[in-house]
Amino acid sequence: MMKDVSEMYIPTLDDMLAAHERIQPHIHRTPVLTSSFLNELTGAELFFKCENFQKAGAFKVRGASNAVFGLSDEMAAKGVATHSSGNHALSLSYAAGRRGIPCHVVMPRTAPQAKKDAVRGYGGIITECEPSTSSREETFAKVQAETGAEFVHPYNDPRVIAGQGTCSRELMEQTGGLDAVVAPIGGGGMVSGTCLTLSNLAPEVAIYAAEPEQADDAARSFRAGHIIADDAPETVADGLKVPLKDLTWHFVSNHVTDILTASEQEIIDAMKLIWKRMKIVMEPSSAVPLATILKNPEVFAGKRVGVIITGGNVDLDHLPWMAG
Repeated sequence: MMKDVSEMYIPTLDDMLAAHERIQPHIHRTPVLTSSFLNELTGAELFFKCENFQKAGAFKVRGASNAVFGLSDEMAAKGVATHSSGNHALSLSYAAGRRGIPCHVVMPRTAPQAKKDAVRGYGGIITECEPSTSSREETFAKVQAETGAEFVHPYNDPRVIAGQGTCSRELMEQTGGLDAVVAPIGGGGMVSGTCLTLSNLAPEVAIYAAEPEQADDAARSFRAGHIIADDAPETVADGLKVPLKDLTWHFVSNHVTDILTASEQEIIDAMKLIWKRMKIVMEPSSAVPLATILKNPEVFAGKRVGVIITGGNVDLDHLPWMAG
């Protein structure tokens, strides 16, 4: 059942500002890079916020660190727990390790081995589940009951959204203003944080969410006016398979200008282009924004556009353009 908005705690600008202060010792202020080649190709002026250079290799360290370091000592002693296909899992494991508390993670057995290895490397304790939302939630309920750990949802959590909002605050400071920002959307944590920050600090900036065609439940939800959830979509963008929830839907439905989609081939081509031209390692989910900009040049032509590269945790032995 969807919660009524009045029953949810909606994070505020003050929450985002407090989060930024709280997490600064534990995160990088990631660089913003540009590419004259990609500007020429798209007809826009693109500013890439490189969260692939973030601690633990993804933007999710922002929200995870805010949640972990905001806990009272009493709550923290029992540790934290979550379910995640990868980046939130390793980000929460990283933050918990910094605080010296346990982190329990439920991961689909199909999650990339590189991400499982990284979670264990940060000290996370993994329980595997089947690759569906229903199996993930059932397995997680058992783990939480056994441990009593504090649940930190990958995205439907006001502490996490406030943390993710710090990314676009930095982006605005680093670029001196933009016409639009494009970020990938799965569950909507990064997009919600972007909405939280920009609707308060720069309401004139258009916010676009970018999504794989094969996991386009957010785009369909946006057009229908209510959440439509897919249980187990298949896409190369493994970080974007999860559905929106009530809190992220609040931000998406109120502040997003549009949700644009790209095909699997368009995502792979955009990923390869960034590797080739910008010489940076990023994962398929992070290529979806550029793929949608290339597909919809008329939307972005002549504009200053922030592009959030959300993470760089890719399995180097199984890159999507490799045969087999």
